[in-house]
Amino acid sequence: QVRLVESGGGLVQAGGSLRLSCAASGRALNSYIMGWFRRAPGKDRDFLAGIDWSSGTTKFTDSAQGRFTISRDNAKNTVYLQMNSLKPEDTGVYYCAAARDVAKPWRYYSTPAVYGDWGQGTQVTVSS
Repeated sequence: QVRLVESGGGLVQAGGSLRLSCAASGRALNSYIMGWFRRAPGKDRDFLAGIDWSSGTTKFTDSAQGRFTISRDNAKNTVYLQMNSLKPEDTGVYYCAAARDVAKPWRYYSTPAVYGDWGQGTQVTVSS
């Protein structure tokens, strides 16, 4: 099991930036895909971005592409989500999650059900 702890959420004005962190412990992550999800008020969790811990390859949804970046720090066992040009519709609870890398296409990892380990979430509120 991978234990995940998110941090870095908060209140920001539209157009601002935040960097979310997800500290992992319990297992080596070189056989995992790390994903960031957002649960907007009244909605299900939506995939935003993912990173293959071993190769560093990344994937973004259309809403995140160009505004968000995902990265990892091997020494700190931490994955980051840098969010720029934030919009009010980015408001929600942001979750970090870990899924076993089973060599599937990225669309497989956009599904919350394939992730076995989740953090507790961190709230991001973007004011207009």
